Amino acid sequence: MTLAEATEDPLFPPLLRGEEAPRGQDPFAKAVALASLGTDAGRLVWARDATAMRAAVVLAPEEPLGDAITVVFAVALGLGDALGALAPPEVAVHHVWPGGLKVNGADCGGLRAAASTTDDGAVPDWLVVGAEVPYLPAEGQEPGERPDETALALEGCVDVTPLRLLESFSRHMLVWINRREDEGLAPLHAAWRARAWGIGEELPGGGTYLGLDERGGQLVRAGRETELRPLTRLLEARP
Repeated sequence: MTLAEATEDPLFPPLLRGEEAPRGQDPFAKAVALASLGTDAGRLVWARDATAMRAAVVLAPEEPLGDAITVVFAVALGLGDALGALAPPEVAVHHVWPGGLKVNGADCGGLRAAASTTDDGAVPDWLVVGAEVPYLPAEGQEPGERPDETALALEGCVDVTPLRLLESFSRHMLVWINRREDEGLAPLHAAWRARAWGIGEELPGGGTYLGLDERGGQLVRAGRETELRPLTRLLEARP
């Protein structure tokens, strides 16, 4: 982390209001706590961390949870576009359903989500979507120790510091959220699928990953049966 990143606050688009999480606190947990207390939508909680970009945005959906959860595609695309804008051109970024991220074929953080309800048909009071991308490998982890996991600095993205990524992510995410509101899910669905990882392949737990349904659910074929796995699987249980 540069001296500026250690002392300066990130710059966010006007529609987002940044709030730094207390040192040592998970910004996702902080955002969920604020949302539960009734904070306004557009709050972006972030962590000042030299090892990873960690942030969470509070949203106030006006549609049932089963549709509202598709905003995670806007967040994922914002993250992917931010990396595409900052990383060297040879770096490959892919989305893993429902919220994973791969950089050059290895796991590199991803998304998490929580909402005020788990009822698909109910309009949630709030929805929080968090994003985390490691910049440095875990402390004590040797290069090559976990070949299926990576960090930005290991992939030649030394200039994609957590603060720079956070600022770029906030701008690109907001563009996709606005596009979803104006045009619906179709353009997000197409853009996410263009970077999707593993469509047409066998899944680790069995079954063939066929693609997505119109609400972002994962279609999996096992034998003659096709299973729909809803995007709400990404939601975490609240404490």
